[in-house]
Amino acid sequence: MIDWLGAIGLLGMFSIVVALVLLGLLSKRMARATRTPAYYLGFYVAAVFVAIGVLARLINLTDRVAPSANMHDNIAWVVLYNGAPTLGVTLGVIIAWRYWSWLLAERS
Repeated sequence: MIDWLGAIGLLGMFSIVVALVLLGLLSKRMARATRTPAYYLGFYVAAVFVAIGVLARLINLTDRVAPSANMHDNIAWVVLYNGAPTLGVTLGVIIAWRYWSWLLAERS
């Protein structure tokens, strides 16, 4: 039987991966135009971390490697399932703030 809530959760996390890649592409164009350092590469690293979490959830969704009740006992699953996406989103937020904070500083 298919766990539909788990599949929808995967779709949501995959959309975060797509958003981070798009932010990386937009920031790359802005960095080229303004000749700023290549911090946009961090968006791609953040997308990889979130994608690791998506893959771990997909593996667990299809194979039921770690049951939900016992998942917190295995530190590797905790790091892959929760830690990697958390690190990726946090890194993405920090880099987005660094690159795009000038938009908030503009006053008319």
